[in-house]
Amino acid sequence: MVGATGIVAAAAQPMLEVMDQLGVVTGQGLSDEEFARRRSTYGPNAVASHRARPWTVLWHQLKSPLLGLLVVAAVASSFVGERNDAVIIGIIVAVSVGLGFVNEYRAEKAAEALHSQIHHEAVVIRNGRSQQVDVTELVPGDLVELRLGDIVPADIRLIEVNGLACDESALTGESLPTDKTVPAVPPETPLAELSGCALMGTVVQAGSATGVVVATGAATEFGKIAAGLDTHQLDTQFQVGLRKFSLLLVYVAGALTVSIFVINIVLHKPLLDALLFSLAIAVGITPQLLPAVVSTSLAAGSRRMSRRKVLVKRLVCIEDLGDVDLLFTDKTGTLTEGKISYVRALPADDHEPDTVLRWGLLSTENAGLDGGSVGGNPLDQALWKAPDSARCRAQVAGYARVAVLPFDHDRQMVSVLVRDSAGRSTLVTKGAPETVLDRCVEVPSALRAALATEFAAGNRVVAVAIRHIDAARQLTAADEQGLQLVGLLVFLDPPKQDAADALARLARLGVTVKVVTGDNAAVAGKVCRDLGLGTAGALTGAEVDQLDDKQLAAAIPDTTVFARVSPEHKARIVRVQRLSGGGVAFLGDGVNDALALHAADVGISVDSATDVAKDAADVILLEKDLNVLADGVTEGRRIFANTMKYVLMGTSSNFGNMFSAAGASLFLSFLPMLPSQILLNNLLYDTSQLAIPTDNVDESQLRRPSHWDIKFIRRFMVFFGPLSSVFDFVTFGVMLWVFYSGPVQFRTAWFVESLATQTLVIFAIRTRRIPFFRSHPSLPMAMATLGVATVGAVLPATPLAHALGFAPLPSLFFAVLIGMIIGYLIVIEIGKRVFFGASQIVPEERPRYNQQRHLRRRAAYFSGSTRVRPRVGATWTA
Repeated sequence: MVGATGIVAAAAQPMLEVMDQLGVVTGQGLSDEEFARRRSTYGPNAVASHRARPWTVLWHQLKSPLLGLLVVAAVASSFVGERNDAVIIGIIVAVSVGLGFVNEYRAEKAAEALHSQIHHEAVVIRNGRSQQVDVTELVPGDLVELRLGDIVPADIRLIEVNGLACDESALTGESLPTDKTVPAVPPETPLAELSGCALMGTVVQAGSATGVVVATGAATEFGKIAAGLDTHQLDTQFQVGLRKFSLLLVYVAGALTVSIFVINIVLHKPLLDALLFSLAIAVGITPQLLPAVVSTSLAAGSRRMSRRKVLVKRLVCIEDLGDVDLLFTDKTGTLTEGKISYVRALPADDHEPDTVLRWGLLSTENAGLDGGSVGGNPLDQALWKAPDSARCRAQVAGYARVAVLPFDHDRQMVSVLVRDSAGRSTLVTKGAPETVLDRCVEVPSALRAALATEFAAGNRVVAVAIRHIDAARQLTAADEQGLQLVGLLVFLDPPKQDAADALARLARLGVTVKVVTGDNAAVAGKVCRDLGLGTAGALTGAEVDQLDDKQLAAAIPDTTVFARVSPEHKARIVRVQRLSGGGVAFLGDGVNDALALHAADVGISVDSATDVAKDAADVILLEKDLNVLADGVTEGRRIFANTMKYVLMGTSSNFGNMFSAAGASLFLSFLPMLPSQILLNNLLYDTSQLAIPTDNVDESQLRRPSHWDIKFIRRFMVFFGPLSSVFDFVTFGVMLWVFYSGPVQFRTAWFVESLATQTLVIFAIRTRRIPFFRSHPSLPMAMATLGVATVGAVLPATPLAHALGFAPLPSLFFAVLIGMIIGYLIVIEIGKRVFFGASQIVPEERPRYNQQRHLRRRAAYFSGSTRVRPRVGATWTA
């Protein structure tokens, strides 16, 4: 048995010695008992493991600079004898931190729970048979089968190689795949330089192989790199918008704070009072619980999406899903049932149908010659499961596999060299008809006509051809010439019954769907017509190559189907469309989809996808169903709409209140509100808004994507903020000239009025419609809002009033207050008509694809849960 410190050295030793030291028998693998023992020794095959940690979440709350200033202010107040203020500020800080902690920790737990549902599997040989296991369950000594599209799950010393090439760009930066062999190497050769090793985190770009695991987890080459890697995830569009919004608040708060402080000093007010008041103003204009509100929205949304069978790898990606207005999707399993069945064989010349079927079975790439291996191509699986194949199994068993030239997306075919019992060798080639027929010596016209008929019917077709070879040898692409056509294999993959309804639902959501497929254009077009997707046009990969980016961008809106496209074609189409604006999503599940998944704003895959596709995706669907995707889009838009309610209401009302405070400071001989009262007002107000994530969203807001527009938020704040200040100044006048109030009663009245107006205005701000009559709030939000307004009105009559600096208010004031609230809401409704009639949300320029995303995702693949970590204050990071 090789120890953990000797694994890398063992990988450079001769294969027999490595197998002997690892205690592994070729073809048998480890026993269950030996696996359990090694699992306890080496631990899980993960680079790192992240969990929701309470102390880490708490630290995120405590590191806010504004929070630090408040603590300093509380200490300073205590030293100068203002102990009540110090206690009140301390309580407010504790409650604010507690609310933020509870909501962020819930979001962390939600992200952890979601990630635990996303699994990546590897095919391993144990107890002499192949089985699929989670990649974290691999141990040194496991025999692993690598196939096209797999992410190499550990450092593996190769035993058998069939045209294996690995994309090692995540480790080396080289863009071209590296060919792998099984060489005899000197012991001093470093592991990273061995062509006979496949390294963790690299991607199988072509071919297949079998190898033995020599290093797992942090002991791998990738693990050593990841240990020093900053795995901070790149910000999503949603996070970029939050950061810009936070900067806006910093500028506004800074300007108001400095101005108010200077004004109070000039007016010869006490320095400490002026400082605390200015600091409270800064805190008051900052929506302290914005991270908590967003975390609550995302966590609640993730739970709803999980129930709808949508998993997000990062919570903040939920909003980006709602921003999508164009979806590129593959065809198989999305628009079709994905349950491929063999229909018939169409022989060429004098061949029999069973002859075509027999050669088709012999050219199976992954399932050997018995069809019993784990995994494999869906077409091959359908072929082996077909009742007709039973007649050919005895003949197939008489052949031995000699060599394989695996399928790749450039050749679009696979070739297998087999030898019969008489020692004759035959090359069998199977693949896309267009490519196979081009390599055949002669193709009957009747068969070409039959092929066109099958395509027009929407059937999938594979061509089979052979060539006799004199001697057994390794295969190259040059051998796939001068072939003799045997015939065609026809498969059926019918359209999904509910796909048409799902497409119509996406259309109602403003999402345009286009099909990107490696299948024939006629087949894809037939499926689209059957589902009512339209027949705007089709482009093949060859036609895409003839267009430059500008021409391709012009062609995309008029194209419904992109057929016979390569992985590079898919990625290019997505990148070009992104430059045209709007949110672009790509739904795919194969290795040929990985590039496009990376290039899209939102990469979407399914739980049954290849590892490389799931690794590249932001969102995982537990069912490959467009209805499930529509649910996700709707939920993303709902979350963003509710977040914007808080942002628009908070910025406008807080700006208005602080603007009123600044104005009052100019003519009052006393502070219009004590610092502790401002903080209490802000805390009560923010607490009421924690129920916003439960609010209903108007159907009109779900029918189109929307995203951050800082200019729009700024205009909204400047327009509606002063409207609230008008009623603040009315309150000032009533208290000074009607009730002849002193400082204590004046502050109490403004506290009650400002809290009532800025909380109740949510009923108007939450919708562009007439509130209550045409748009109904959720019950939790209505109860929370009315409850906080009631608390503010009752607080001056409680025993806490004196400690908080409040005094009882005359009964007539409440009658005036009701009138002002009604008037305020009416003015806001009028303002909505004026503002929204003159405003239009304009999408900001979207950032282009950042190439670091590839390495970040690969690190996340081997690192347990992916976490979202909101911070209180001016930034939002994950």
